[in-house]
Amino acid sequence: MTEVSQEKGRDARRDAVARAIGLLASGALVLGVLALLLGLPWMAHGRLPEPVATHWNGTRPDGSMSLTAAAGFPAAVWMASVAAAAVATWRGGEHARGWSAAGLGFGGALLTGAQAAIVSANLDRPTWQEARPLGAEVLLVLVAAVAAGALAWWLARPQGPGPLSATVPDGPRLDLPDGQRAVWLSRAVNPWLGLLAAVTGLGAAGAALAGFAGLGGVAWATAAPLAVAALAGLGCSSVQARVTERGLDVAFGPLGRPSRHWDPEEIAAARAETRTPAQVGGWGYRLNGLGTTVMLRRGECLVIRPRQGAEFAVSVDDAERGAALLNTLAARRGA
Repeated sequence: MTEVSQEKGRDARRDAVARAIGLLASGALVLGVLALLLGLPWMAHGRLPEPVATHWNGTRPDGSMSLTAAAGFPAAVWMASVAAAAVATWRGGEHARGWSAAGLGFGGALLTGAQAAIVSANLDRPTWQEARPLGAEVLLVLVAAVAAGALAWWLARPQGPGPLSATVPDGPRLDLPDGQRAVWLSRAVNPWLGLLAAVTGLGAAGAALAGFAGLGGVAWATAAPLAVAALAGLGCSSVQARVTERGLDVAFGPLGRPSRHWDPEEIAAARAETRTPAQVGGWGYRLNGLGTTVMLRRGECLVIRPRQGAEFAVSVDDAERGAALLNTLAARRGA
């Protein structure tokens, strides 16, 4: 009973930390979009007319705002959208979270993309009436906004029930009657790597928007490495391990890509083992003398010894049950 209570306490603390870091990441994204909406016109204010063109009729500008209003109006729209999404999530609970995130992803990308396009069209123009026509930029911003909304929905969608595991006795094997199937599923999340991915992704988006607005080629050179870092952090921020009759599948990141697969006959043995970041060389996807380790949190890992190649370990909960089921499936295939 004491062990069960301690395990529940660890899970509760882990969930609380994950929620806190999730709120930090959300706050960073909200403030980041706000900073881009206000900062892009400010960065180029010496090269913009006063007022600036903000509306086009076909290819001709037919509306303008002061530089202050051009920066403040979309910022106000963004904060109103954030407030509406927060209220919808609070009232709708888990099922409303995905759609609220989709709305914010779409709106944030649309507003920042439009702001960058407006700055680019007005850049180095003597008057707002001489602003450059907008063409392909409009389509590009809309496509980016739809993609951002879809990605935000996918990341925030309800995950369904928690980890599933086969009911197995203690030990390395599971006694499955002939014809009976069992599935084991477990996942782990490192919210700090998710926060790092959010911050670097925001930096990449800001640099790319600055380059899109024509504020210097150095912006694109900054955006590229930040985007790579964001994708790497996102891919290492979560992992899901699944054992079925087909073998072991390990999927990385919230999108489940990339992934690795082993057939049961490819696995010589599986076990549960306690590992720490110090043992494997740090966090994330690590290669060292122990083989390959996906280290998202210290503690229990599912370790497989393939018939060919080095060992592979992944830090997930309930690893002993997963190892038992893998050993049983491998023995069946061997027989």
